[in-house]
Amino acid sequence: MAGQIIFGFEEYNKELIEEGASAVTLSSYFATGHFIESTFENWESEFLQMALLVVLTIFLQQKGSSESKDFDKDEEVDREPLASRKGAPGPVKKGGLILALYKHSLTIVLFLLFALSFLLHFYGSLKDENEQLSLKGKTLETASQYITDSRFWFESFQNWQSEFLSIFAIIVLSIFLRQIGSSQSKPVDAPHMEKGE
Repeated sequence: MAGQIIFGFEEYNKELIEEGASAVTLSSYFATGHFIESTFENWESEFLQMALLVVLTIFLQQKGSSESKDFDKDEEVDREPLASRKGAPGPVKKGGLILALYKHSLTIVLFLLFALSFLLHFYGSLKDENEQLSLKGKTLETASQYITDSRFWFESFQNWQSEFLSIFAIIVLSIFLRQIGSSQSKPVDAPHMEKGE
């Protein structure tokens, strides 16, 4: 984050000076569309990646992947929660709607974080676009105009595709490749088609 702030601040001021505007202070930089857009564009794709990984690994399996549930047996994560279990979290003990929500709380929160990041990315991207248009003396865009703008969707999709590529890579590569000591790898001597533990 520090690297992004330092070089983003420098890049933003370089762009302002090239357009004939005055440079901003570091504290002012945090309120610019440039900073907001670049930060939340990345967070958006991360939360989408994690939410979909959590959801899709419930239903999809990849033979031999350390990221996949076992094809042949029930998994510990699929058992029904017991309020009597020692150390059970409060929502498990409470039951009812609270438990129903808690059973899906990781996915719910990841999707909410994605939605919040998406909105902040959109806000920052629109703000940055309008800052650029203002410097050039052009008409500013409204939110309803900008939601269909290619720049905003390019920013989103370039990050989304890289996140999905990284998940695909770990799922497939973990079938054949190993890293001793990593929880993301099977034991070094495990057969390729054996699921990692």
